[in-house]
Amino acid sequence: MCRGALAAGPLLLAGMLGGQTASGVLAAIGAMLAGINDRPGSRRASVKRLGVPALAGALGLFLGTYAGQGLAAVPLTLTLTALGLVAGGISAVGPVASAAGTQLLVAAAIGAGMPAAESGWQRALAFLAGAGWLLALRLALPTPGSIAGDFRFDGEREAVADVYDAIAALVDAVGGEHATARRAALTAALDHAQDALAGPRLRRYAGCAAERRLHARFAAALPLAEAATALYWAGEAVPARAAEGPRRLAAAVRGNTGTGPLPAPHRSAPALRALDDALLRAADAFDRGEGAHRGLLGRRRGFRHALRAALGTGGREYGLRVALCFGASAAIAQALHHARWYGQHEHWYWLPATAVFLVKPDLGPLASRVLCRAAGTVLGALVFAGLAALLPRPAGLVALVAVCGAVIPVATRHFAALTAVVTVLVLALIMAGGEPQASVSRIGETLLACALVLVVGHLPMPGERGGGVRARLAAAGSAADAYLLHVLGECGDRAERWALRREAYRTLAEARTAIALAAAELPALARHTEGTDAVAEVLERLVDTTTACAVHLDETGRLTPRHLRRLREALGELERRGMRVPVSEAAAA
Repeated sequence: MCRGALAAGPLLLAGMLGGQTASGVLAAIGAMLAGINDRPGSRRASVKRLGVPALAGALGLFLGTYAGQGLAAVPLTLTLTALGLVAGGISAVGPVASAAGTQLLVAAAIGAGMPAAESGWQRALAFLAGAGWLLALRLALPTPGSIAGDFRFDGEREAVADVYDAIAALVDAVGGEHATARRAALTAALDHAQDALAGPRLRRYAGCAAERRLHARFAAALPLAEAATALYWAGEAVPARAAEGPRRLAAAVRGNTGTGPLPAPHRSAPALRALDDALLRAADAFDRGEGAHRGLLGRRRGFRHALRAALGTGGREYGLRVALCFGASAAIAQALHHARWYGQHEHWYWLPATAVFLVKPDLGPLASRVLCRAAGTVLGALVFAGLAALLPRPAGLVALVAVCGAVIPVATRHFAALTAVVTVLVLALIMAGGEPQASVSRIGETLLACALVLVVGHLPMPGERGGGVRARLAAAGSAADAYLLHVLGECGDRAERWALRREAYRTLAEARTAIALAAAELPALARHTEGTDAVAEVLERLVDTTTACAVHLDETGRLTPRHLRRLREALGELERRGMRVPVSEAAAA
């Protein structure tokens, strides 16, 4: 909230004081969009999470400005439609790529639909300056409560500590009704810590002792998580003191201290012995502070994976839908603009920009986000209309932009609240730029965009529907297969095994999220992904069993009939549900 208050408002004020109000407005828009992507986490991870979408937004503003200045209505619409196709495909790669695709299209709509005297490169630089200012604040300002210590790695430290807490919570819940939820929470904590530690860096390895200690402590958590998952698979309650060790390690990470005394081991089962051994190795790693293997910190995904995701079934389906929504909304907006429906307003970007946000599946089910967008826009427009009649200009508008920037981090928890805050902020920026009050027209355009996206969202598309969900499920199946093959091959490379295990659980979590979103759609859309939740559940059982097999093989060198039976059951059920894993099936046999 402090960063938000210091971003858009001061940038707008600086532009006004310098006689560059238009550039100040664009810088404030860049800071606003960067603020929407600002999430809790490490500073290093924020460089990618904020920087990549900002670069995409600057590119979109650059292209949109020159296209709007040099193309007639029909060629401009075709150009924006093609841009929507590309951005939609890119959005299937991952969360950061999705944010980048969104900012690319929103900024392109602003560039094409907001006439200005500045050239495209000047507008792009102003946009980048606004986003860069917020990123600089993110890197420079300490997190509240961390000022007394080394706040450079406060996000990483908290993320690693959360992993140890999640391990303790899972061990506590073993054999109970909350065990499955705690295992999912452990996966989420590991994902978050992995992202926090794996952000971009100038050097290949950690450059200081504090960062090396954090890497070592994250690596030490992986065998503990593996042993806790094996206990969860066995389903037998364990002594309460088994969770004390991970909790003390979590406190040591948060306080950047030593581990202190750890509870005595309780070696009654292979998984408990593995937990105790991992706890002792973790204590040793805490003392030595050696860095983690780089393969444990980042995902093994490069350009080829991104290209496959963008051109795959999920990318093609989403790209076509985004292109159709973006192109149709741009065409309608231009038609209304030339028909003077906007009255005194020269800008027509609101309709296509609204359609871009509405068509994004990672913001919730289609019907839900349409209703939230409509309600949020109406509320925000009404609030702004009342404030505009009371606040002095321009000082009141600058203050309103600063307040809205501060509220955005809280409003991101609900799409309707975020829409209301962003509506107030954008309307304030429009008025600060010299345009008249635009609340009524923004409500009308938003409702039109909602109707358009609802229609396009339910239109039949070429190929199989639900391609995005099935693509993520196929990726989870491939990751589970690679993990199982490595474990049954009895390879001694534990770092490789932990990296494969992380990828298996992470892809499963992504598939689960996509399945849950698809299942919450209206029946006309939800029916296309029926049965995928059952496949994901079987894959989770397979990966859990593989983890239990890995721990048991470490302890005894052989698998029990129970392990083999559970493996064959999971593989057989996957085959009956249409997902074959032939390599793993051969290994299990």
